[in-house]
Amino acid sequence: MTTPRLISVVSDDAAHLETAVTRAGGQLVAVGERTSGLVWAGSDGLPGLAAALEEAPNADWVQLPAAGIESFVEAGVMRPDILWTAAQGAYSRPVAEHTLALVLSCLRVLPERARATSWAPQKGRPLYGCTVLIVGGGGIAAEIARLLQPFGVTVVCMRRRADEALPGADRTVGDDALLEELPKADIVIVALALNASTAGMFSAAEFAAMKDDAVFVNIARGGHVETAALLEALHAGRFFGVALDVTDPEPLPDGHPLWDIDRVLITPHTANTAAMLAPLFADRVSENVARYLAGEKLVGIAEQSRGY
Repeated sequence: MTTPRLISVVSDDAAHLETAVTRAGGQLVAVGERTSGLVWAGSDGLPGLAAALEEAPNADWVQLPAAGIESFVEAGVMRPDILWTAAQGAYSRPVAEHTLALVLSCLRVLPERARATSWAPQKGRPLYGCTVLIVGGGGIAAEIARLLQPFGVTVVCMRRRADEALPGADRTVGDDALLEELPKADIVIVALALNASTAGMFSAAEFAAMKDDAVFVNIARGGHVETAALLEALHAGRFFGVALDVTDPEPLPDGHPLWDIDRVLITPHTANTAAMLAPLFADRVSENVARYLAGEKLVGIAEQSRGY
């Protein structure tokens, strides 16, 4: 007789995830030896996940709530005998929406206007007709490209392989073309996973290659950017505007010099808030539970080397 695939949920607010499991036909079980699939969204961090895995020695699949998995990789909790799925692509819409808001805010000089206490000369630029370089080729990048289409921009996507065209992009280039593409871009958007090959990829050389009046937006991970190099470029008068939803360090400490620069807009990693994420993650859980029970390929299979 085939052993049933039973699903356990670990979360501070487990009810909506348990509902997501059952509506996909899954049977719930408390974390233990009977657990074969684990949906983990605990707030007790990586130690909590490690403890859950110890309690569920027969688990062969774990669904993680994050799109990026670098913290799980660094902690060494991703056992090779388990199939791991991340939430890559599940949160594309809210993150892309936030990205568009940041781009428009920079072009319309809203960071400076929000700090102003008196009338000032007119300043601002249109998005229409710009060349936008999206560094990253996943679901978020594709959704950003889709949202940009009505503005008549030229979208260039940089991803690992140039022969895998990003939907909505006018051109797709490989990751060896960064320094070649940066001088052509009016707007540069960082939207890729953090791993050993992408950490610190925006440093002094990359900022020097960009147009003096470029707009730079990072909605991926703070570790992609060398903060000292960014500050140096800003103090040298480079960039029309900079928008950061992520920083290094994060949270950005009170009194950090980035807070005081008029053309810098910082949002506290709110491109996808918990309220936005909950229904999207529940939908991903339902989809993957249904696939898991049917023996089909799961969505968002994570690869440790990629960071997602």
